[in-house]
Amino acid sequence: MTDSPSRPTPSSDATPKRVGMISLGCPKALVDSERILTQLRLEGYQISPSYNDADVVVVNTCGFIDSAKQESLDAIGEALKENGKVIVTGCMGGDEQQIRAVHPDVLAVSGAHQYEQVMDAVHHYAPATTAHDPYLDLVPPQGVKLTPRHYAYLKISEGCNHRCSFCIIPSLRGDLVSRPIGEVLDEAERLVNAGTKELLVISQDTSAYGIDSKFRTGFWQGRPVKTHMQQLCEQLGELGAWVRLHYVYPYPHVDNLMPLMAAGKILPYLDIPFQHAHPEVLRAMKRPANEEKVLERIQRWRREVPDISLRSTFIVGFPGESEAHFDYLLEWLREAQLDRVGCFKYEAVAGAAANALADPVAEEVKQERWERFMQLQQEISSARLQAKIGRTVEVLVDSVDEDGAVGRSSADAPEIDGHVYLDGRRDLQPGQLITATVVAADEYDLWAE
Repeated sequence: MTDSPSRPTPSSDATPKRVGMISLGCPKALVDSERILTQLRLEGYQISPSYNDADVVVVNTCGFIDSAKQESLDAIGEALKENGKVIVTGCMGGDEQQIRAVHPDVLAVSGAHQYEQVMDAVHHYAPATTAHDPYLDLVPPQGVKLTPRHYAYLKISEGCNHRCSFCIIPSLRGDLVSRPIGEVLDEAERLVNAGTKELLVISQDTSAYGIDSKFRTGFWQGRPVKTHMQQLCEQLGELGAWVRLHYVYPYPHVDNLMPLMAAGKILPYLDIPFQHAHPEVLRAMKRPANEEKVLERIQRWRREVPDISLRSTFIVGFPGESEAHFDYLLEWLREAQLDRVGCFKYEAVAGAAANALADPVAEEVKQERWERFMQLQQEISSARLQAKIGRTVEVLVDSVDEDGAVGRSSADAPEIDGHVYLDGRRDLQPGQLITATVVAADEYDLWAE
């Protein structure tokens, strides 16, 4: 960060200072924003919903791909125009030079999850009205949530040990650092006690939880618990909320989660970032190239947990991807029959090793492959959802308006998956869990009553 302000003293102005927040990027960044806002509120700051009322604005940026960087730069520019006092943090904050080249007037810049630096900058440019210690714990018992009351993201680790050639996350967020399991479970219990009905477990690599600490044994409620994904899920499954797992690499110990799903302890849902299927492309991506074993495991998972829903993301048009590689991916997709899929056209990221790879794919070919991929996945998704007509599903209600209620089933994560529409049910409440019978479906959503 450019400035190194000293520890602040209380402001003589009795009016509480107000801080605005713009949070961009993934759910992991959203959790960072929640922690910053929580600490600000604990120190007497008020959270401003508008530029005009804020004494300073914090922009939590995304810096993963060029389009996300541009969105971050645009958000910084808008905040500067509307307010004038802007503090920048987040993934793009790791490249202060790039930010200041476009917006030289920002007050301070810090990188991802650098909470103390953000707090120091806020204290310096909008001094609090009460004394405080800027190095207090930033995960307090009662925190600010930027998600609805009935669901919450539970971040279990920071950083990543993988070195995928298309990704710069390790340079932005560092190597894997797992949170102590007792701390994670304490936070989860507080959230559930406060009314959270769904815990969305997130990290860069959820399957690797605890590897950095050699699965150190921690304690929760006086009991020893290993810092390990399976033990974490076993304990979360006892809290009585939905538990949904994101960013799960298919390590062998993922198989051990199937009994927990079959028993209803955690949701029968896995978000696995496969990225591709052809071994040669996976090797170029520096990803595990064991697609045949993955298909076998998917089949076994479905035998053990018939209701399991599998979500993934893929990249088409990666450097060196031939038409034969792409056709192989489509055939793999037909066999895997994944429930929810996102697909991205490869985009070069500054600093990524993939930029040096030969045989880039033309933009028009990327577009054509993306369209073919999405057309196939729509057909798969539609068929899988049509098969649910007549079945009874549990639905978590997200919103209610004059048309009825909108919710999600165990197969649907918020923001990225589909919805369950309950037409005419204006009597329901957000956060309510109900059972409903599916009566119709399209490529992405269900209708139930």
